Formats: sequence, C-alpha cells, structure tokens
Amino acid sequence: MQSNRLEDVYISPSTLPWVPFSDGIRFRLLRVSPETGTWTVLFHCMPGSAFASHQHLGAGEYLMLKGKMEVRGGREAGGVTAFAGDYGYEPSGVVHEQTHFPEETEFYFTNFGPVAFLDDEGNTTSVLDWQVLASLAKG
Repeated sequence: MQSNRLEDVYISPSTLPWVPFSDGIRFRLLRVSPETGTWTVLFHCMPGSAFASHQHLGAGEYLMLKGKMEVRGGREAGGVTAFAGDYGYEPSGVVHEQTHFPEETEFYFTNFGPVAFLDDEGNTTSVLDWQVLASLAKG
C-alpha cells in the first residue's frame, strides 16, 4: 500500500553543483515537477552573457539576488532593467529578444512549462523544459 503522505522539499543550494547552460551562464537545479512541467533554478550569469531570443510556453517568475538583467534592451530601450531585490512575472506566450547581463548576476527563476529558443525569423531552434534541465544536471 502506497503512502499518501506529502513530503517537504528542502535543498541547500550551496551544496549543488553549478551546471553549464550557455556561454557565461550556469545554473543550479533546485526542483523539477514531472506532474506540472514546472522547474526552478538559480541562474548565475557572467558580465556580457545573454539568453538568446526566446518565448515562454509557460509563465515564469524571477527574483533578482544580485546584479543587473536587461530584458528587451532594458529600460532605456523600452524594456525592463531588473536589479537585486526586484521581482518579475513573465506570462505564457511572451517573447523576449536577447536578455542581457551587463554585470555578474544571480537570480532565482521558476517557469511553469517550457521555453522555446528562437532564431532571427522566430523559428524554434530548441526547447528547454524540466526534462532537459534534469538531464543536464545529471551530467
């Protein structure tokens, strides 16, 4: 007979390895949920690194821990510039051109589904989901 007892999740992030993601960006995988497709990571981004253009296929939210993130060119270009302590919500379907990190940055990020990375014509080049992240984290 299976137990229906719920279990808490407790993780000490400093004990987790940093996993390479892309040039200058790495992550610590905190949790994935096969039931919902949700995934939670800590991202660490070096100065000058960036996420390529992408579309959120599930809503996402982040909390900036340190540094600076420029979304859609940052505030000066009509986008968003996020600093340590800032919170952001990104609805499902939103498209972000390159997200740039002009200084060393860390942020907590949860996405409620996949993210599709796009080429210059808006075509999907790859999809990031909980399964891909879990596979990368396993090495």
